[in-house]
Amino acid sequence: MNLGAATRWIIAVALVGTAAAFAAGDKKDKAKPSAPQMVDSGSFGVFIKGQRVITETFNIQQDSDYSSIKAQLKETAGATPTDQKSDLEITSTGQLVRYEWSQAAGGSLLVIPKDEFLIEKITATPSAKAAELPFLMPNTSNILDNNFFIHREVMAWRYLATAPCHGDAGNRQCQPEEYGVLVPQDRTSLRVRMELAGKEKVTIHGSQRELLRLNLRGEGFDWALYLDDHDQYKLMRVAIPADNTEVVRD
Repeated sequence: MNLGAATRWIIAVALVGTAAAFAAGDKKDKAKPSAPQMVDSGSFGVFIKGQRVITETFNIQQDSDYSSIKAQLKETAGATPTDQKSDLEITSTGQLVRYEWSQAAGGSLLVIPKDEFLIEKITATPSAKAAELPFLMPNTSNILDNNFFIHREVMAWRYLATAPCHGDAGNRQCQPEEYGVLVPQDRTSLRVRMELAGKEKVTIHGSQRELLRLNLRGEGFDWALYLDDHDQYKLMRVAIPADNTEVVRD
């Protein structure tokens, strides 16, 4: 497992501080970018029982002070296509700046820190007054909103950057970590557990590839995340067997 270049890239993302714990000996970037840097962009196809039902397009940009994770969903499985957008901003130390969600049919959400905790503002229609819902969660909590799989990539980077690890690059082992997460569309918070399972061969777009597997578990769900450690730890596939669902990078 060659972690050198990819780990320096994780450091440059500045999402959670430093990934030196995951690969010792890497050189740190000395200068911050003067203009926003594109860290990742592309799209995921969401397949249920082999049929594509959602396309998520996304991009992650790093500025000197924070990172912006934007995504858009286009769902075509129903009679009327829907369009959802999200914009997540976090600091270099993983603190939430703001999270916004909206849909073309109307309605929007805003999550912001308040007194070191979080508050969600819910607007049913553009003319309606926002309802406020407080969450006694620290502003370093992860946002894992419904159907936005790029949020899972960001969380995987955070885990790889901060989890206690040991062993050399070819046999790296990391302890499982638990996180508090907020699911704004569900108006709920929960605890999740992430762990490194190791390398696994999977088939993507008809070709077999060896990817890094992380397991993401919580009450009532068990997901497998597959990242390419030879291409900047990009999320390539998500397997959700219980729901007959697969998410694949296009």
